[in-house]
Amino acid sequence: MTARVGGTVGDFMNRYLKIIPLGTTIVEVAERMREKSLGSLLVESNGTEGRVFNRSGIVTETDLIRKVLAKGIDPSHALVDQIMTSPLLTITPDRPMLDASHLMETNHVRYLCASDKDDIVGIISMRDLVRHFVDSEGGPIRDLDDVYRPLSVLMRTTMETIGSERTVQEAAQLMSEKRIGSLLILEKGDMVGIVTETDFVRKVIAARLPARSTPIGAVMSYPLIQVDINRTVRDASRLMAEKRIRHLAVTEENKTVGLLSVRDLVKMVSVRDKPRFLRKT
Repeated sequence: MTARVGGTVGDFMNRYLKIIPLGTTIVEVAERMREKSLGSLLVESNGTEGRVFNRSGIVTETDLIRKVLAKGIDPSHALVDQIMTSPLLTITPDRPMLDASHLMETNHVRYLCASDKDDIVGIISMRDLVRHFVDSEGGPIRDLDDVYRPLSVLMRTTMETIGSERTVQEAAQLMSEKRIGSLLILEKGDMVGIVTETDFVRKVIAARLPARSTPIGAVMSYPLIQVDINRTVRDASRLMAEKRIRHLAVTEENKTVGLLSVRDLVKMVSVRDKPRFLRKT
């Protein structure tokens, strides 16, 4: 079914909440994320028995990378209590999806909880936003259909790289410093792969590999998933969804010229609609 531009958070949020208790180790968090193919988990409050409220917490892949791996903390001993974000950033289910995109972009997050009074009743991700905007009959992303080579407008041409021989901890520190979610991997000057927060969570933390000594080349994703610069935004979004990834290398005449992420798509939506959002807040 084609999405509506005016759709609400309640129309698209995930109502099946994945919750973990306080006291869960970071390794256990990573194992659960890998098992369920998730990028975040909600953390229950004391005495709430599997329920979550505004005062509860959330832990994301980004938290695991920036607050654990990058700082050299042992994930088998660190607890989710130490790194979760609390209270939760929330939005009501009746708010437009455009408002959700602004809250995510303004607060630099990929997940937003839907609340009914004090209860958390759903969660919405950046990918949910992209699917909605891409499939809408009208709106800021569809407007780009008439733009020549729209991917060139959205992609980032400054690409952060790291050698395949460098360690996971070094890469995590660089990602934390640059506040980015991926690095392109170089071997003998050639881009041969990519490493993302998801790779670190599933292939390093959940696998209990030592971040200080594991080379990036051992856990990178390869070959690079690519999209030609002449393809549409919808093509790029659907390729990301099909491959279950958040980053694409953009190529022109078989040469990588940029990197496109899910966040880039949502940021564009937020920028286009920002004046309306500011008038409402």
